[in-house]
Amino acid sequence: MANVTVAAVRERAPGERRVALVPEAVTLLRRAGIDVLVETGAGSGAWFTDADYTAVGATVVAPDELYARADAVLCVGPPDPETAEALRAGQTLIGLLEPLRQPALVQGLYRRGVRTVSLDLLPRTLSRAQSMDALTSQANIAGYKAALLAADSYDRFFPMLTTAAGTMRPAQVLVLGAGVAGLQAIATARRLGAVVTAYDVRPESRGEVESLGARFLDVQSPQQEEPGTERSGYAKELTAEEQKVQRAALDDHIARSDIVVTTAQVPGRRPPLLVSTAVLERMRSGAVVVDLAASELGGNVEGSEPDKTEVLAGGVTVIGAGHLPSAMATAASTAYARNLVALLRHLVRDGELVLDPADEITGALTGGTSS
Repeated sequence: MANVTVAAVRERAPGERRVALVPEAVTLLRRAGIDVLVETGAGSGAWFTDADYTAVGATVVAPDELYARADAVLCVGPPDPETAEALRAGQTLIGLLEPLRQPALVQGLYRRGVRTVSLDLLPRTLSRAQSMDALTSQANIAGYKAALLAADSYDRFFPMLTTAAGTMRPAQVLVLGAGVAGLQAIATARRLGAVVTAYDVRPESRGEVESLGARFLDVQSPQQEEPGTERSGYAKELTAEEQKVQRAALDDHIARSDIVVTTAQVPGRRPPLLVSTAVLERMRSGAVVVDLAASELGGNVEGSEPDKTEVLAGGVTVIGAGHLPSAMATAASTAYARNLVALLRHLVRDGELVLDPADEITGALTGGTSS
């Protein structure tokens, strides 16, 4: 019986340096009886050479041969039109395909007989699927990098320093959103010596925030009378009126902060607006705002744009940081590849790639299109 063959493609999105598989992951897949193809140059953005892959048993091939031989094609982000067109009936595409934002892509592939497995759809409430949770692994990296980016852009010290020239006060950091990225931003800013405060619409996140040594900001939450988390494990989306109440309560705290990191996202939808232009105008000159939710759909900060840094007239720096995992491509690729290894071990049975819609994990990842 022939082994299942999986193939990691080179990412073609502008600025995307990550790769779906790293050499470490190739070794693990080979041990599981899975053959691995890697597109020429696929790992170069994350500092992995073609020789690194061949040394651990992968076969480095040109794109045409890759699509001809692979049973499953592995990617990081949604494929470009050329890559999508190269896929053939019977193949499976696995990656962060953003089906809620790009439904036409997934539907078009399905009509052509290409099965899709999107890691975006993994329910975070399934404990046995935690090792496959790519959104969490990438959010951890984004939160860490956001704190470092803020520190690099801030023209003062993060920690309190006492020197012969006097005492420098610590930076006052406010993190909005205490999900995975927010908690990592909190932890990193605390390690750098800042005084950190955090807020989340879910009151139950207080314990996690305080366990990291930060203060939980007490404002009247619209969700204090009801559960703040959906069954998927994500924060529940607020109504327009709830967002208005929340923003009014937060404005004063934002205006007093030296650093603000925003992390609130709703899968497939426009992120909630947390920091308005009016509040940015009230912040001190030299303050830094990092918007992790910045995307083509908008961001948490009014006027922020992905991958764009702007110094406003009042001296406040706004950083649209929508693609931070790519800025740490080696670490991000390694974590993502481990997620894929865990997923493939779940999907490959007796030498075949099995997409069983009745399976709780597979059914969620395929969106009911696996049969």
